[in-house]
Amino acid sequence: MTWYDALILGIVQGLTEFLPVSSSGHLEIGHVVLHTSGEENLAFAVLVHAATVLSTIAVLWYEIMRLIKGTFATMSWNEEKSYVAKILVSMIPVFVVGMFFKDQVEGFFGKGLLVVGICLLVTACLLALSEWLQKRRLSSGHEVTYKDAVIIGVAQAVAVLPGLSRSGTTIATGLLCGVKKEKVAQFSFLMVLIPIMGEALLDMMKILNGTEAVTIGWLPAVAGFIAAFATGCFACRFMIEIVRRQRLMWFALYCLLIGSGAIVYTLCC
Repeated sequence: MTWYDALILGIVQGLTEFLPVSSSGHLEIGHVVLHTSGEENLAFAVLVHAATVLSTIAVLWYEIMRLIKGTFATMSWNEEKSYVAKILVSMIPVFVVGMFFKDQVEGFFGKGLLVVGICLLVTACLLALSEWLQKRRLSSGHEVTYKDAVIIGVAQAVAVLPGLSRSGTTIATGLLCGVKKEKVAQFSFLMVLIPIMGEALLDMMKILNGTEAVTIGWLPAVAGFIAAFATGCFACRFMIEIVRRQRLMWFALYCLLIGSGAIVYTLCC
């Protein structure tokens, strides 16, 4: 992997981690197009995921600090404790998938673009349906409930498949549940922090234990990290505003086009 390959893939990861178009699916497409599939992929994935976690923390720093201070400021139950509890509840489904079905999920990666294309089409349908229903609701929606947290958590667990956008799936599911559009994107981004950090830690342990080879150089590593962090900061802020303004249909059309293209490419090549 060259530094400019890493730069391109870092930009792809940073943008698509938050935009509802599937970062895993686009990275798979990027690896195929750039011919970078190889032993360095795991180390690079850990690196760019760490960068996007940091970009989430940077953008939502005020909200994260408010939740931390509110959680530990008093022994009594309050709004901050309730919100953190909902985030923890939402992580249970993806924890179950990660603990018991990790090998099966990983089997979908690196198998070509057919699965990616199909999952992108599913993402397109979810985004289009959520915006269509959102515009026809009379009320502005409600705050995230524990029931919503469980349902959104299940959506996140399913979205580990390549091509099924995590942000798109969780945001669309929250909107379908009737959650306020100004609240659902923030919850979607906060709920993924611990799972991504946990996954990155496990993958890092594999690398340190020598069970996975590392061949990525320092220049591609730096280029990919900076690109993913910078574009991640932009995409996180941009996506929160997009959800507020109900503009998901454009991303649905994009996923439809890219997903169809991936399927055609697989069948014709």
